[in-house]
Amino acid sequence: MKFAVLKRFVQVAGVLKKHQVLHLLFELNPSDGWGARLARRVMPRTNHQDMAQEAHSLRTALEELGPIFIKLGQVLSTRPDVLPAVYVDELSHLQDRITPVPTAEIRAIIEAQLGQSVDEVFSQFENDNVATASVAQVHRATVKSGAWAGREVAVKVLRPDIDDLIKTDIECMYAAARYFAKKHIDGKRLKPVEVVAQVERHLHQELDLQCESANASQLRHNMRNSTLISVPEVCWDYCTRRVMVMEWMTGVPVSHTDTLREMSVDFKRLARDGVEVFFTQVFRDGFFHADMHPGNVFIGTTGVQCGHYIALDCGIVGTLSETDRYYLAINFLAFFNRDYQGVAKAHIESGWVPADTPLEALTSTVRTVCEPYFGRPISEISLGQVLMRLFDVSREFNVSVQPQLVLLQKTLLNVEGMGRVLDPDLDLWQTAKPFLEKWMRDTLGIKGVVRQIKRELPFIARHLPQMPRNFLSYIQQQTELNDYPSRIQRLELRLLHQENKFNRWRLYVIGIFLVFISVCVAFYM
Repeated sequence: MKFAVLKRFVQVAGVLKKHQVLHLLFELNPSDGWGARLARRVMPRTNHQDMAQEAHSLRTALEELGPIFIKLGQVLSTRPDVLPAVYVDELSHLQDRITPVPTAEIRAIIEAQLGQSVDEVFSQFENDNVATASVAQVHRATVKSGAWAGREVAVKVLRPDIDDLIKTDIECMYAAARYFAKKHIDGKRLKPVEVVAQVERHLHQELDLQCESANASQLRHNMRNSTLISVPEVCWDYCTRRVMVMEWMTGVPVSHTDTLREMSVDFKRLARDGVEVFFTQVFRDGFFHADMHPGNVFIGTTGVQCGHYIALDCGIVGTLSETDRYYLAINFLAFFNRDYQGVAKAHIESGWVPADTPLEALTSTVRTVCEPYFGRPISEISLGQVLMRLFDVSREFNVSVQPQLVLLQKTLLNVEGMGRVLDPDLDLWQTAKPFLEKWMRDTLGIKGVVRQIKRELPFIARHLPQMPRNFLSYIQQQTELNDYPSRIQRLELRLLHQENKFNRWRLYVIGIFLVFISVCVAFYM
């Protein structure tokens, strides 16, 4: 183990000890060695009355440890199969709080990246930051010249020396994940190494602001015809790996409900719009904003964005294949219709559970978990609780965690949280069901078939002239395949004939040899 990694482990232990949550490492430690057993016995155990305070202390410790541990906590907040519900709920509120970088350093980074002084690029640059996080911070400015001259922009700049810190922390997490996967009884099913790899991918996206710029541009293009949400335009002339310049958007965080009430915003409409935006991005596009906490979702206060969503910080996006989208839609629709056998079948057909899983047993389990929550308002439902119960029973069926769905699960929990704030009576199921039914009709109906044919036209056009030759080759191959039995039979007869011929020659040679021996014996006698 590298010295830097070992040193970081010691620092992590020190921070956890300061916040009185170090014993959690030993409680989660699956080892039966004498050291681990002694530590679990000596360290204080947690009772249910202390869990809420302990969860809060854990969140505070992760925030102090820095960006990689904050991201780990955010991912764990989507994993009720790993942590109790009280921890999941607390970690879902993790925010990137950190001391801002001095403006002089920010200016130096901008000038190094753009090759110009800040005053040459911007006619106005505010030294006070408008937002700060563990990875980057944002300043407000006005572009001086070019196509964007006079436009107000947000300038996002990565913090200095962030790469080295994250590299060391990633190595620490991989070491811990490999140990967990090897020693823990559920190590293979929970896929800890894959979870860390997912965190690493997210961080690499966030550490390349050109990647975030591309994500924002793609999301803006996908939602260009929507009046429900806006995504800031990217100023590509001033975007590099460590600097991103984008359109300035005026709004207030979605969590500032008092301000929104003063604006006479229709909360019920806003809640329904949020559900539609989410399902549109997931199922229509397969490309969705995957970091939709209140700090990244604003409500516009001016112009066409007034009263509608504004999506910021597109560093983390999720993508789903057509197969994943299809099986997700099948699962959702089956659940909305209380078709729990349909849910079980979709899980088996998609490979999310082993193919030999008993259908009736899985159906009964899904029904037991989901039925108590059906039809109740969102104020009485926590998807975290539903997921926790599903994961609790998943061990019975060896359900494998799907890494590609972790971001979707996290985003769905974010949508639930926003819906609960805006409209406690929102029925998430009934709001989403018509959209999913329409998507299924458009995907599997005539429109979907025609759209699929149009998508495949270049492939068809390229291979159509070769189809007659390929067809004749196929016929020839089939003819040869059909002729194989008769050819094999002829070869077998030929081999039998050769074998008989060889046997006859062998008899002739033996006979001649015997005659020769007889003659020699008679001659010498």
